[in-house]
Amino acid sequence: MSDTKKTATLSIGDKTLELPIHTPTAGPDVIDIRRLYADGGVFTYDPGFTSTAACESTITFIDGDKGELLHRGYPIDQLAGKSHFLEVCYLLLYGELPSAAQLEDFESRVTNHTMLHEQMQYFFRGFRRDAHPMATMVGVVGAMSAFYHDSTDIADPWQREVASIRLIAKMPTIAAWAYKYSIGQPFVYPRNDLDYASNFLRMCFAVPAEDYEVNPILSRAMDRIFTLHADHEQNASTSTVRLASSSGANPFACIAAGIACLWGPAHGGANQACLEMLREIGTVDRIPEFIERAKDKNDPFRLMGFGHRVYKNFDPRAKVMKQSADEVLELLGVENNPTLQVAKELEAAALADPYFAEKKLFPNVDFYSGIILEAMGFPTEMFTPIFALSRTVGWISQWKEQISDPGLKIGRPRQLYTGETLRDYVNVEDR
Repeated sequence: MSDTKKTATLSIGDKTLELPIHTPTAGPDVIDIRRLYADGGVFTYDPGFTSTAACESTITFIDGDKGELLHRGYPIDQLAGKSHFLEVCYLLLYGELPSAAQLEDFESRVTNHTMLHEQMQYFFRGFRRDAHPMATMVGVVGAMSAFYHDSTDIADPWQREVASIRLIAKMPTIAAWAYKYSIGQPFVYPRNDLDYASNFLRMCFAVPAEDYEVNPILSRAMDRIFTLHADHEQNASTSTVRLASSSGANPFACIAAGIACLWGPAHGGANQACLEMLREIGTVDRIPEFIERAKDKNDPFRLMGFGHRVYKNFDPRAKVMKQSADEVLELLGVENNPTLQVAKELEAAALADPYFAEKKLFPNVDFYSGIILEAMGFPTEMFTPIFALSRTVGWISQWKEQISDPGLKIGRPRQLYTGETLRDYVNVEDR
């Protein structure tokens, strides 16, 4: 537990309360209000929980003013530039970077659990062909508890470990099969001789009629997308996973809840919204018109993929993602894709405009990831499933941390009630 030498004094009528103040290793001090209702008879009111710390965590830290994102203390740009996704998974899950032997063992365990239970094929086929891949993923992940009974007891540390590996390993297969099902193509099974990102790309784009060779540039870009989305502190979907886990729900149900929350367009749909904006712009010659509209306070149009709610300066993930975007576009070209042409020109126009620099509206990770996924050939409907795949390790790490907390309590937010007070029932003939 953090240091609590300082206190805050709160006066409520004739009562004076001394509230402990926790000093974290990074970030602002936190006033402990757990005794506020018992000692003061009041609740706090904080819609969106933007001023409330709902948990104590050692996993991820964000400093929005500095544009800093740390996983277990390591800057995200270093991890994305020098590491790869499964190494970052190990770091998030276990708290330290692995040795060579530890990493080899971890990669082997993940690789050898990528297959899905064969009967799950029939579960996929229960969905309509035009079902959104996210709808399929929510259902299939939630149903894993019906197929893997030996890893649902959260009181058993070994079962928690097995469930963690299974979810990380099987999520690419689930996402790829959801995609294949939506376009009417046969499922492609994972292969143990491929790395995590290459395996996913092959399962998405291979067909039985011919061999599919994964381009290393595309595989590296995909791995970076996974890495840069692996965890992002206490966002809406992570908080959903934590709230679900506080009830003692099994890990598959908790992760399915996180996927459902991520599906919301205000959360996981940002890169899809960015691509839709680029299609709305349509052609390069219309960019100045939309730049001016974005500056007009009376115009509802906003540049999607620029700026970030948390990062007040720049998104630390964007620099690494831009490098991958440039590599992918150089490989695949933009000449025959108007959307990608607009993206490149819009990026240059916005970065050169003093208005966006003053407002610190720089391209964020969603802008570049959308460009990469579009160039690779993914439809926008797959953007959020790929986000869910990437974020699974973060959800699991937060889930494991929460259920290991000896002070865990079931989540029970309070409310500011403004409805009717007590009144008598009126019989229907008298209304």
